[in-house]
Amino acid sequence: MSRQITLSKAINEVMFEEMRRDPSVILIGEDVAEAGHPFKFFAGLVEEFGTDRVIDTPIAEPGYMGIAVGAAMTGTRPVVDLMFGDFLYLVMDQLCNQAAKAHYMSGGKLTVPLVVNTNLGATRRSAAQHSQSIHALVAHIPGVKVVLPSNAHDAKGLMKTAIRDDNPVVIFNDKMMYNDKAEVPDGELLIPFGVANVLREGTDITLVGTSSMVGVCATAAEMLEDDGISAEVIDPRTIVPLDEATIVNSVKKTGRAIVVDEGHQSFGVTAEIASRIADKAFYYLDAPVQRMGAMDVPIPFSPALEDLTVPTPEGVADRARALVRGEI
Repeated sequence: MSRQITLSKAINEVMFEEMRRDPSVILIGEDVAEAGHPFKFFAGLVEEFGTDRVIDTPIAEPGYMGIAVGAAMTGTRPVVDLMFGDFLYLVMDQLCNQAAKAHYMSGGKLTVPLVVNTNLGATRRSAAQHSQSIHALVAHIPGVKVVLPSNAHDAKGLMKTAIRDDNPVVIFNDKMMYNDKAEVPDGELLIPFGVANVLREGTDITLVGTSSMVGVCATAAEMLEDDGISAEVIDPRTIVPLDEATIVNSVKKTGRAIVVDEGHQSFGVTAEIASRIADKAFYYLDAPVQRMGAMDVPIPFSPALEDLTVPTPEGVADRARALVRGEI
């Protein structure tokens, strides 16, 4: 049986269910206990599980990330909350030099079952240091899995899978979607990594969107339908591992593709996915693969300027029309 719940509630349910199921699961981060987090998705946890398992920390991201890496190596399954994804810069050594490499450097003797729960996304008026989408940085590091839910259903199923994984996993939720609702089943829900979701089937063009851009692509597809253009919409759900086969097979069918991601366009997720399409589906393409990412500028605080920096449904639809008409 399923019901409509918010993405924030989905995260809350995961933590209650997984901490009840497995005593080795702990939560560590700023304002996660008494305050239940500024976004409130950890509300009530400390009352049930106590301060030994729901641990408030000082504002010292490198310190508590290091504690979590050590704890993961020695028998616990920490969920580390980074209040904003921008703070990943502070923990890159612990995550990318330590957690990501421990299994390899120990000859397989050590595992680091660690989850970093954080966010991405602009248009919240949080300015340049709290609005970035930097998931491509950690996706570049072998040994780290990267998860990008686009709705409450996937947020619950992917986070449960992440907590049970024996590798470091970073989950990026779009901070603008915490109050968005979706149908989520009661009880157990596990979504495997590396399995994309085809939201909408189409024949003329493939739109690949990640996280917040899944909704942008879905709205663009509705606009294109009014013009007689059939768009297939794919949500990879995880970029490490990436379901390359589903994306490539879709492009082989449609002959055209646009990859849309909220990270900066240069050297990012759009480039990687577009490259794989070009490698594996080159002879099926009727037009060059197109990429749409955030502008290569710091995210402005000005609402009027901030809204211009990220892809929009109108922009994706316009690019798709030009691609289908042979204007690109």
